[in-house]
Amino acid sequence: MFLKSIARTVAFVALTISTLYAQTGTKQNPPLLTVATSESAGFYTERLNKLDGLIQSYIDKGAFPGVAAIVVRNGKIVYHKSFGKSDLETNKPLAKDAIFRIASMTKAITSLAVMMLHEDGKIMLDDPISKYIPEFAKPVVLDKFNEKDSTYTTVPAKREITIRHLLSHMSGINYNVIASDPRMRAIYTKAGGIPDAFVTDNIKLGDMVKKLAKQPLNHQPGEKWTYGLSIDVLGYLVEVVSGQTLADFFQKRIFEPLGMKDTYFYLPDTKKDRLVALYSEDKDKKLIKTASIKTLPVDPDFPIMGAKTYYSGGGGLSSTAYDYAIFLQMLLNDGVYNGKRLLSRKGVELFTNSNQTGTLFPDPGNYFSLGFEVISEKGHSKDLNSIGTFSWGGAFSTHYFADPKEKISVVLMKQMWGTTYGGELDKKFDVLVYQALDE
Repeated sequence: MFLKSIARTVAFVALTISTLYAQTGTKQNPPLLTVATSESAGFYTERLNKLDGLIQSYIDKGAFPGVAAIVVRNGKIVYHKSFGKSDLETNKPLAKDAIFRIASMTKAITSLAVMMLHEDGKIMLDDPISKYIPEFAKPVVLDKFNEKDSTYTTVPAKREITIRHLLSHMSGINYNVIASDPRMRAIYTKAGGIPDAFVTDNIKLGDMVKKLAKQPLNHQPGEKWTYGLSIDVLGYLVEVVSGQTLADFFQKRIFEPLGMKDTYFYLPDTKKDRLVALYSEDKDKKLIKTASIKTLPVDPDFPIMGAKTYYSGGGGLSSTAYDYAIFLQMLLNDGVYNGKRLLSRKGVELFTNSNQTGTLFPDPGNYFSLGFEVISEKGHSKDLNSIGTFSWGGAFSTHYFADPKEKISVVLMKQMWGTTYGGELDKKFDVLVYQALDE
């Protein structure tokens, strides 16, 4: 009886601590998302309505089956519309609350989880990842590579991979199928069982990460920016440090406090009908459903079928335009939303606006923070975005940005694996949002 009493007390204390972390109160009362007129948020309605024609023009020429978009300023939703179809075969209209695979838009949420653990006092950003995942101890870097049989030699890494390296994509870890370096693609493929994301097989994130740790790095940690599986490693870090699955951590520490009710790694059966069909382009740039293309590295059943056990912190989530706008509004609110503080004001500043890459980021006009591409003074001279605007997107042609100066956020959802027009529409959409400002 005594032991049971102690066990109950320990469980209660653990639950209380978890709840305190998840439900941190605040005296701040920043805006929640509310529908408002464009004029009340400082937009000129006639100019903002140009967005309709822009999106419809891409639908009409067959670039996308459907597009959903949301524009927010100071917490006021001034534009939230959907165009086209969710599925061309069934002629199903695309709804505003349609659910999209957001791929690498997952990364920012995983990185937020890491920043929260940092502010919990659980980790330090310059800790070596091997402190928590021992398999990463004594990393090696690719030296010579034999294209005939994918054999290779390595040299010892000059330094350990740190959490900061992973957050800023400076770790030297690449992707597999979508790797920027074909040598790494060959090495990862030969190792087997190292998926990029979009998994329906019965595997766990930790198993993949431990296997990944045995592979050579593409380059010395901290010496180059390389887009890859770094954030998936951080997803497993969250699991190790928190003692929860990444899905549970997201749900309890992020989604529930924020009120993000439609964001999941794997959709519940009650919501799977809202998932948008995934399309690609054939050789004539005509739309074709990916389910009919057997060579693509994307399982069309993801994320509604399969084992539902793999929580890819780098690309596994599905969400709505509205839910992701909540996430961005929290960041524009300096870490607060729905009466809950997820991150401190200084934490948000470090997360969204610190230059972690110096001059090594591929776009010389911008830099990468601990989760986002950020517009620098040089990048600002290229177009209308403010200095400090942070952004990213996903492999299925999803896009977002948040502008702390103008308090504007934009989420643009499409569902294409490979498209001629994705980036083109994103850039034009951003310009038309800014040109609609009236004050």
